[in-house]
Amino acid sequence: MSEFGGPDTLTWTQVFVRLAAAALLPFLIGLERFLRKKPIDFRPFVIIAVGAAGLVMASIELLHSTADPQSRIDPTRVVEGVITGIGFLGAGAMFRQGNFVQGAGSAASIWTAGAIGLACGMGEVWLGAIMAALVLLLLIASGPFTAKWDSTSLDEHAGESD
Repeated sequence: MSEFGGPDTLTWTQVFVRLAAAALLPFLIGLERFLRKKPIDFRPFVIIAVGAAGLVMASIELLHSTADPQSRIDPTRVVEGVITGIGFLGAGAMFRQGNFVQGAGSAASIWTAGAIGLACGMGEVWLGAIMAALVLLLLIASGPFTAKWDSTSLDEHAGESD
């Protein structure tokens, strides 16, 4: 199998497996949100996770392609940037009216999709799978408990204040 980049770097098979895992695992979380008619469907979950995986793999490739041991290339800065950027996306998914906050579950799910993508991109597919399984378990198991709250309209909370 030919290598993805220079010596000691990812093969095409590794790239495919990591990106496929980064797409599939958050897709399952997004599908759960879609089926429950939440504000964000499965597409952003997949796009965010695949983008995060691609960025971390690119940073790994950059690190391996630099022969200078004095290089200041730090792949963890990519991780920091991805997590910060996804935090802004998640914040945009939430809104508040009085004491009522809506979209926090979608925001947290989006943020976790980014973390799953980062884990898969780093080659820790098992870690991404465990994260996806735990989030799915929580979302599915909590459905009956949150159904009453989800069906409550914001109008009922409009008069509430801090």
